[in-house]
Amino acid sequence: MHQDKSFLAIIPARGGSKRLPRKNILDLAGNPLIAWTIEAGLKSRHIDKVVVSSDDDDILRISKNYGSEIIRRPFELASDTATTFDAIRHAMENSESTFDYTVLLQPTSPLRNEKHIDKAIELLMLKNADAVISVCAMDHSPLWSNTLPEDGDMSHFLKDELKNKRSQDLPKYYRLNGAIYICKTEKLLKAKTFLLKENIFAFIMEKEASIDIDDISDFYLASYFLSSSHQRVLC
Repeated sequence: MHQDKSFLAIIPARGGSKRLPRKNILDLAGNPLIAWTIEAGLKSRHIDKVVVSSDDDDILRISKNYGSEIIRRPFELASDTATTFDAIRHAMENSESTFDYTVLLQPTSPLRNEKHIDKAIELLMLKNADAVISVCAMDHSPLWSNTLPEDGDMSHFLKDELKNKRSQDLPKYYRLNGAIYICKTEKLLKAKTFLLKENIFAFIMEKEASIDIDDISDFYLASYFLSSSHQRVLC
């Protein structure tokens, strides 16, 4: 609870993963990948309930062992065509209680911890927002990018006004980092997305804590920061 408002954290974790097979339960710095997110949710001062939604027996068993409540997701909601919102709605419908806010914590963000979650919730309440989503600064400006024709011609790759600009002179861009999504439950169910069109704010996270594990290189990088010889990144 925070300011008399209740928060349900949902961790969606499918068993299938094409780029990094079984990634949600791979050992990462001594714990299964998903355990880092479960731990963050359980340690949060504001989260009232943590639920893992999965179609996979091993993920459900491990999640329960690490203290999370579990909901078995039907096969049709764990396919490549099913959306994250489908899984979120199923988890909400199968929860015993209703909550004022729903928090999506993706298991592929192991360096997002309880301090990030609590600060994001506190920002939500401070702004009296309907939604807050985590972002991080981009390493390279998208203004320096473009598509290429088949012959690789770069004559029109950059706009003329950008050709002599230094990177530090360009505006700062941010991207969704996939770590934290918070939304008023009634608004989420109506919009069917956390990305509301109004009264939504960004929670800015540091680059290191924004690692989103998609492939083996991401996994190795997260392992480096979470290893015992390096201090875990804190907000």
